Amino acid sequence: MKLLPDESVPRRLAASFPATFDVHTVQQMGWAGTVNGTLLTLAAQDGFNTFITVDRGIAHQQNPNDLPIPVVIMLASRNRLTELQPLVPKVVKALSGDLQNSIYRVQE
Repeated sequence: MKLLPDESVPRRLAASFPATFDVHTVQQMGWAGTVNGTLLTLAAQDGFNTFITVDRGIAHQQNPNDLPIPVVIMLASRNRLTELQPLVPKVVKALSGDLQNSIYRVQE
């Protein structure tokens, strides 16, 4: 499964996902600074299965019915690596289900 963490997600979090996931950051893809709607379209066109973010506002910025790929919002007390790493197993569990092109929230 190919995952795209948003640029708001600490880059080092990519290494916290199991090796079975193909994780490339927005920065690695050369898409830094791209607005979310365009970013989601680029991700879908490039074969990404899911977009991972900590941006709580994305649910209000994007129409869930028009998403080209699923979006997972990681909700932690702070958006630091140490607070987000414990959520990775929950994200992996969510990704093991049959995800629709919608918004999913994973929290502590």
